[in-house]
Amino acid sequence: MKTRMTTGLKNGALLLLTAVVGFSIAGCGTTQQAASTNGAAPKAGGAAAEPAKTEAKQEEKKLSGKLVVYSAGPKELAESIQKGYEAKTGVKIEMFQGTTGKILSRMEAEKANPVVDVVVLASLPSAQGLKKSGMTLEYKEAKNADKLIPEWSDKDGNFFGYSASALGIGYNTKLVKTPPKEWADLTKEEWKGKINIPDPALSGSALDFVTGYLSTRGDSGWELLDQYKKNGAVMAGANQEALDPVITGSKSIVAAGVDYMTYQAKAKGEPIDMIYPASGTVISPRPAAIVKTSKNVDNAKAFIDYLLSDEAQKMVAETYLLPGRKDVAAKDRPGVEQIPQMKVDWAWMDTNGDAVTKKFTQLFK
Repeated sequence: MKTRMTTGLKNGALLLLTAVVGFSIAGCGTTQQAASTNGAAPKAGGAAAEPAKTEAKQEEKKLSGKLVVYSAGPKELAESIQKGYEAKTGVKIEMFQGTTGKILSRMEAEKANPVVDVVVLASLPSAQGLKKSGMTLEYKEAKNADKLIPEWSDKDGNFFGYSASALGIGYNTKLVKTPPKEWADLTKEEWKGKINIPDPALSGSALDFVTGYLSTRGDSGWELLDQYKKNGAVMAGANQEALDPVITGSKSIVAAGVDYMTYQAKAKGEPIDMIYPASGTVISPRPAAIVKTSKNVDNAKAFIDYLLSDEAQKMVAETYLLPGRKDVAAKDRPGVEQIPQMKVDWAWMDTNGDAVTKKFTQLFK
């Protein structure tokens, strides 16, 4: 929604390299060298270390040119990752930022002449759809892929869940003194005309929530959404457009709001907070994938490696998203283990996403 880029070494250098302990060459062109301790002379075969270093440094310089990335937000994270990757590799990124829906529409429009190398989406089923359509390039050797939460990524390396958000009930703390506790609470009279809900045609995470909810309840799940509509809930654009009126106080609640935006606003002092219903919600992974038609495959693989690096995963946490790696903690927000989750059917969500979007849009128009 791929073979790993490793720097090549000539046969002679490989023979010398076997004597160096712990030496590896990783996807973004960085190296780790086994160092002799206390300045002692290297033991047998140690003389090979310096030639290997020299060759590795030469290999680092081979990444050049550009990389075209289509990325869902948040904007500050996409820009930080762009700067970090460019500084590490010397490769220049041409970035298009938009919602998952806009990215997929742009890819469809460019189908006859594709230009994108890497897509970063806000919906796992959307990445599954790209894989199913044969549009992704396998990259099984991505560095740190073994540290990712397995359920968020493709086992064959077609896409990598480098981060995630959870969907919850966001509310204005000045207007709401006793927040709702469950999704069904939003059908009560006290919330009539006070609720926004994001448009799943524009928001990948909102689509994940709606399809995820329906995957656990079948057609009866539409009853809740129909009651939302009857209670005056308004479909209000993508995530930020749905959240902003709640921050300003023109609405009280955002249903199926994306959590990291709420936590960002709260950290800035806005009167906003979020709850996750005890009955469960959907955690929406944000997958990155290399497009099979990429003209810059080596650069694209290096980008995936960078997304999964310590540096980039720290950026993810700083943005109040859930890091994709199990060994990286979330910052100032509930972690994955603290969020009650529905047992959703991702395959059903992928298959039925278009039909659900169409029906939802007709219901709330």
